[in-house]
Amino acid sequence: MEKKLQVRNLRISFRTVSGKLQAVRDISFDLHKGETLAIVGESGSGKSVTSKAILGILAGNSIVEGGEILYDGQDLLKISEDDFYRLRGDKISMIFQDPLSSLNPIMRIGKQLTEAMLLKGKARQRASRANFNEKLKLLESAMIAADPSNAATAKEKCELFDKFEHHHIRLERDYNEAYEAAQEALIEIEHMLFLIEKNAVKDAKGALGEIKDFALHAINPDVVSDVQATRLKSEAESLLNGISAQIKTNNFTETAGRLKSIQAILTEAVAKVHPDYFAIGYAMQMNALNATGTQEEQNAYYAKYMDEQYMNEFRKMAEQAIAKNDAKYAEACEKAAAAVREARAEIEAGYPAEDKALESMVSKLTALVNASINPLNTVKDSVLYTFGGSLKGFVETYMMGKKTNGAKIREYEKQMARYNRLQARGKKLDWKVAAPSVVDLELVRENILLLMSRLLEHYNELAEAEKTSDKAEKAQKLINMLKESASGMVDKVTKRRAKNKALKLMEEVGIPEPRKRYKDYPFQFSGGMRQRIVIAIALAANPDILICDEPTTALDVTIQAQILELINKLKRERNLSVIFITHDLGVVANMADRIAVMYAGKIVEYGTSEEVFYAPAHPYTWALLSSMPDLDTKEKLEAIPGTPPNMIYPPKGDAFAARNRYALKVDFEMQPPAFPITDTHWAATWLLHPDAPKTEMPKMVSDRIKKMKARVGGEANA
Repeated sequence: MEKKLQVRNLRISFRTVSGKLQAVRDISFDLHKGETLAIVGESGSGKSVTSKAILGILAGNSIVEGGEILYDGQDLLKISEDDFYRLRGDKISMIFQDPLSSLNPIMRIGKQLTEAMLLKGKARQRASRANFNEKLKLLESAMIAADPSNAATAKEKCELFDKFEHHHIRLERDYNEAYEAAQEALIEIEHMLFLIEKNAVKDAKGALGEIKDFALHAINPDVVSDVQATRLKSEAESLLNGISAQIKTNNFTETAGRLKSIQAILTEAVAKVHPDYFAIGYAMQMNALNATGTQEEQNAYYAKYMDEQYMNEFRKMAEQAIAKNDAKYAEACEKAAAAVREARAEIEAGYPAEDKALESMVSKLTALVNASINPLNTVKDSVLYTFGGSLKGFVETYMMGKKTNGAKIREYEKQMARYNRLQARGKKLDWKVAAPSVVDLELVRENILLLMSRLLEHYNELAEAEKTSDKAEKAQKLINMLKESASGMVDKVTKRRAKNKALKLMEEVGIPEPRKRYKDYPFQFSGGMRQRIVIAIALAANPDILICDEPTTALDVTIQAQILELINKLKRERNLSVIFITHDLGVVANMADRIAVMYAGKIVEYGTSEEVFYAPAHPYTWALLSSMPDLDTKEKLEAIPGTPPNMIYPPKGDAFAARNRYALKVDFEMQPPAFPITDTHWAATWLLHPDAPKTEMPKMVSDRIKKMKARVGGEANA
């Protein structure tokens, strides 16, 4: 399954007047395409800090002490604000707990819905054009390298691909504009007919003028036939005939008839099969536009013609090029891995004595790893793309620490001595000496070793994947990417199109009468409706990843269920990857694919939804389940005793030990490692150690699990 996001050994702290607060402590997880990962824990567990780090919106006093957040070939902990601007709302969107924090109170919601679409549209077109040109050029070079004797044919094939794609782009652009105009006309007609029926027509001339304009722009030979076009033009241009008299009498029967006639034509038009402009563009380039019959028959004819005359050979050449290209980069991976293993051994034995030796190591490894990146892959390899930058950052931090730590410690000792002298004189001090902000050199060393170890693991994964790699499938994926990039070039977002999409989004998220409410302000909506608007805004740019940070906490119970079901539905329909942040395990029972339970900045249990609910292993997970209300439990719910620890002074052992009735002596002395339970389930608790006494989960939890299993089994058999 494709990994959309990878979080690796993330450590985040915050500077406070009392010292450094450790908020996130060495957490790792993957988010796969089309899945929901729930991150569950009490307030202060670090779950929201993690989500804000992904979006690059951490507070100014934050300190990212280590780790990586890998997405689309970038480490989100190291990119600039300009880069984040291109990601936020476009690739990664977020829904916050309070919808009012996401809405401008003095801007109509229609404007807020369309703003992001218009801003991101042009950037997406430019990116599509750049990607198309780059990948096609790389493919041509790979074809020539695979068979130099066939260089002329490879060049000719790629040039032809580029040429007929120009036809594809032009045809699709014209079609899109006409098709969207037809859709917009239908929406306006439906609204106008409703107003006529309710005797509530106000600006008849303006509304009909807009419908006329949309209808005329819908005239395109692939949208409406010649016969339909003649009739559509006649009806549209007659819309305003006699309108003044109809306004005076408030009788729009004649207009309603014309509107229904236009509606019938356009309804039939938008229901037609989309032409295959990729294949048609090739036929046009070859002067072979001679197909007849239905659109389905024409699409099949042109697809077959293109395959026989061009695409079958092009695919074969692409497949051969990819096979040779993959072999070349497999060798580069082996070479880079050998150098990384050597450097890791050197670092494990101790850092090189001189800074120049470190800088030389960074330059050498970065060059080798960059040389192992296969540019023909359709999905960016985030681990390889980000290695050089991460390594350079760690080494620079280490060298800076060596130079500045001594001076900072001496200054701290000087200030501390002064503080102690003043206290000894009996003076009451309203200030404290801040701890020195020094670089933890040992931690940096661990980060570098972790970075190298993860890279070596990744190279092993790539080597295994290469053994079963289907080159024909990879070639088709590359061709599909070229087609999608070409289509993206003409995917222009106009104001009209943005409004049309906004209305559809409002309808999709369950806002009644979207056309009427489009011009309302946020204060005119209830809390649940405001959250629906926020969800619509988050989805406006079709993001890859949706982060939901306690999106239902501020809503009443009945509305909570509706919002959760809505998010679940949108995830399924759009194949979204979702990170769901919550303090309530019950909220994610029916929507999470996997669950990460967090406590005091660490993930203490991780597994599939079924594993965490039906076979919980960490006492903290038991405590969360025991405090979760449901309709069947008659016993008094168990509150988790005590409070979370002060993370300025994190506990030496298991952070949950002081609140854990099942704590062992070792829990107060040493942090537990992650003990594997299954291939997908683990928990960090000493209770799973082979030498630990056997401990049963609380009876309330085991009883609930039995009831849940019985209920699920009953529903399955119903």
